[in-house]
Amino acid sequence: MIDVPDAFTVALARSVRDAGAIPLIETRHTRVTRELLCGMTEEQATIMRDIEMARMKKVQSYIAIRGAANTSENSDVPGDSMSLYSKVMRPVLNYRVNKTRWCVLRWPTPSMAQAANMSTEAFEDFYFDVCTLNYRKMGKAMETLEKLMARTDKVVLKAPGTDLSFSIKGVGAKACKGDRNIPDGEVFSCPLKYSVNGVIQYNTPSVYAGTRFENVRLVLKNGKIVEATANQTERINQIFDTDPGARYIGEFSLGLNPRILNPMNDILFDEKIAGSLHFTPGQAYEDCGNGNKSAIHWDMVLIQRPEWGGGEVWFDGKLIRKDGLFVPKSLQKLNPDQLGS
Repeated sequence: MIDVPDAFTVALARSVRDAGAIPLIETRHTRVTRELLCGMTEEQATIMRDIEMARMKKVQSYIAIRGAANTSENSDVPGDSMSLYSKVMRPVLNYRVNKTRWCVLRWPTPSMAQAANMSTEAFEDFYFDVCTLNYRKMGKAMETLEKLMARTDKVVLKAPGTDLSFSIKGVGAKACKGDRNIPDGEVFSCPLKYSVNGVIQYNTPSVYAGTRFENVRLVLKNGKIVEATANQTERINQIFDTDPGARYIGEFSLGLNPRILNPMNDILFDEKIAGSLHFTPGQAYEDCGNGNKSAIHWDMVLIQRPEWGGGEVWFDGKLIRKDGLFVPKSLQKLNPDQLGS
């Protein structure tokens, strides 16, 4: 629990107990976490990792509710401290993702509303509207795309400033339909590690470790990010130098939640934007992955709807999505006018 009201934490503990389980609860506050990160040493991070891993191995299910009193709280944490913490703690995250039943969601706060340029009331209404989408219907509609991606070889992405090609042959695909992240709404795969060539220009802001990045542009050759620029070029390259795997791609995904249309400056929402895709430097998942290992997993979003400049997604020479809308008749049920009805 991060910056979550005590009353909700108590209610969740009671619900867990009522279900016959044993609640093990940790509450955190972003301001305290920042202080720990600012003075982080390898010894401290290693002790924290060992304690967290021991506890993680004792549980079968994991629920994370993350609020934010200040979404920029970690913006002045030294980059080397953040990289050290991420690198040392990565095994705990990998274990949680691959070995437990888990669910991650947000707690709506005024800080999140401000980051999304919304009033608190409007953001709360939006939050609950998105989280209560009919995910069963969405999951059923995703099946055709999931199967198509699983048998696809070559992918081409085109948009203003973007011309990128890669292969996902044999990697597989997975539909995310509300059983892990809330909100949800994406189908992901992963490029073969050394197959990516070209350039991608992301058109949405991306917040990483409390720092906001804009106008991120990546040039890739044989899978590796050989050039990275942004409004903070030095900082972004520092992140990509965390470890060798940080300059390779760990995920490719198509976002299609019909109720998320604009960036919230929160990746749990932004990676699901209808008509978007994300192309992710860093750690690959065990499921539908390419074996890439890294302390980072940085989802960056490109929206391809007309008001964002448009764009195309091609699978094996066939146009799959144009300007954010799926073209093949078998996939049109994933377009917002049908999925959101």
